[in-house]
Amino acid sequence: MELASIINQYYDAFMIKYGDTALPGHLKAINAIRGCRTPDSGELFVQCPDCHHGEWRPLSCGHRSCPKCQNHEASQWIDRQQDKLLPVPYFLATFTLPFQLRSLTWHYQKIVFSLFFLCVASTLKDFGLNPKNLGAKIGMTMVMHTHNRRRDFHPHVHVVVPGGGIDKQRGQWKKIKGKYLFNEFALAKVFRARFLAALKEAGLSIPENVPKEWVVDCKHVGKGITALKYLSRYLYRGVISEKNIVSNQNGLVTFKYIESKTGNTRYRTLKGEDFLRLLLQHVLPKGFRRVRDYGFLHGNAKKLLFLVQLILHVVIKGTKQRPRPAFKCPRCKSPMIIPGFRYTAWKAG
Repeated sequence: MELASIINQYYDAFMIKYGDTALPGHLKAINAIRGCRTPDSGELFVQCPDCHHGEWRPLSCGHRSCPKCQNHEASQWIDRQQDKLLPVPYFLATFTLPFQLRSLTWHYQKIVFSLFFLCVASTLKDFGLNPKNLGAKIGMTMVMHTHNRRRDFHPHVHVVVPGGGIDKQRGQWKKIKGKYLFNEFALAKVFRARFLAALKEAGLSIPENVPKEWVVDCKHVGKGITALKYLSRYLYRGVISEKNIVSNQNGLVTFKYIESKTGNTRYRTLKGEDFLRLLLQHVLPKGFRRVRDYGFLHGNAKKLLFLVQLILHVVIKGTKQRPRPAFKCPRCKSPMIIPGFRYTAWKAG
């Protein structure tokens, strides 16, 4: 069931109910998905060099909220992350904002999301540098998700952390002792204090009912690639897969999801316009990056990462850039070339 057809069906109802409160980014996303793989997004002229068959093919919209787009970008991200994998245990730490702060977060997304990343990074970095924990500089890959399984607004940050750090002065790798990264309750306490202080410094009003205890979850995830592949699902392709939309009847849209606590399949049904609103609330502010690297995994720390790889005897393979899939000729199945295009649409975001 295509999301674009659902948008076309309920677009007018959505604009009547939510048009006054929808953000420009939401409208840009909804119009991009409507035009994806139609002439509205532009067209390529592809031609077979063998049998000379030629035809026009519509382009993808390229929007990061479109469930049909940017599969290639997600694959490239996984390739880049695999080049950084180390032969050490990996951990997944998840920092979640309490319910009482979600309204504030929604209204000041760019500010609060940026502070979220900053406070999570500083908390983990300082825990790693503390001699009682590790006494070394750690590396981190962070991915922000704004939804839970039911697609409600539920901002949280996942952090994939190699189980160790580098002591730059000694040129020594220090590994995490035991099967735990850092104490979850201590992480939550420090993160809470830093995040609330950052909100005050930014001039934002903090609700009085903010709980004293926050939730940070840390678990061992083996070699790390499993966690990275899980996080890559929502990096470039929106928050819902079209295969999970199971019904669209009588003005109601139903989708399925896996309940995290039980592992059971659940279903949620909403009015068409409310379903669109549910998805669009997860469109990030323009230019905001939901994935970031820190420490020796940062893009500007290549020399430090190389030192870590030398110490751990990592064989650097140098993965080649994955090529984009070629158009196949419908007649002879040969790869087709692109001699021309025409562009008539909006600019992808």
